[in-house]
Amino acid sequence: MDRGSRKECRMNAAPDTSGQKAGLPTVVLIHGAFADASSWNGVIAHLKQRGYLVMAVANPLRSVQHDAAYARSILDSIDGPVVMAAHSYGGAVMTEAADGAANVKALVYVASISPEVGESVIDLVKKYPGSLIGTSIKTIPFRRDDGGTEMDQYIKPDKFQAAFAADVDPDVAGLMAVTQRPAADSAQTGSVTKVAWKTIPSWTLVTTQDQAIPPDLQRFMADRAKSTTVEIDASHAVAVSQPGPVADLIDTAARATAR
Repeated sequence: MDRGSRKECRMNAAPDTSGQKAGLPTVVLIHGAFADASSWNGVIAHLKQRGYLVMAVANPLRSVQHDAAYARSILDSIDGPVVMAAHSYGGAVMTEAADGAANVKALVYVASISPEVGESVIDLVKKYPGSLIGTSIKTIPFRRDDGGTEMDQYIKPDKFQAAFAADVDPDVAGLMAVTQRPAADSAQTGSVTKVAWKTIPSWTLVTTQDQAIPPDLQRFMADRAKSTTVEIDASHAVAVSQPGPVADLIDTAARATAR
């Protein structure tokens, strides 16, 4: 489709804010690897009940810079203040995309990566023991647009619940395993070049039963970012298993940075 086509112009237009409570920011949600935007469904329901307009981005999961450019295009289309929340690898995308975005007032890291310049997901996860992801991955080759070949990473279905969603109902976790979206190798190995948490206040939800991003790694990153931190007894898939506390933290960040 041509970039100037009518359909794409509609997709990139500013969102309809009818029904949004006055004074509340738009909440932009960024999912991570091995998930899709529907992983935020429970959180979205809680936020909408409170009057927030919510946009759950379909993160491409191709590379940090590619994905961040896509997320930034959505931020630039929104009039008014924004609170961003990201899960897992989505935190790297948010960290890059939000830098210099004047409308982004708060960042919320949910069981997430918050890298420093030059750090990748792989770099950070290797800092602390406890992740089951590395031993749970299968890879499938795909052809890039430039004709080269790269590998997509999936979590093996029989490993998915233990590594990613231990406190999620087994039937739901089984569906999540089937519908997971893979991340390209370059998404996991690519490093960030910009760091939004140095200039934008942040909040972090640490998941103490996380088998994907070790809790001690989450604490390390939160401390480094001087992030306001809340801990919760949950797995990596906390947005699915406990959406209420996730929405609570996003709401707290929004109200703390309201102007």
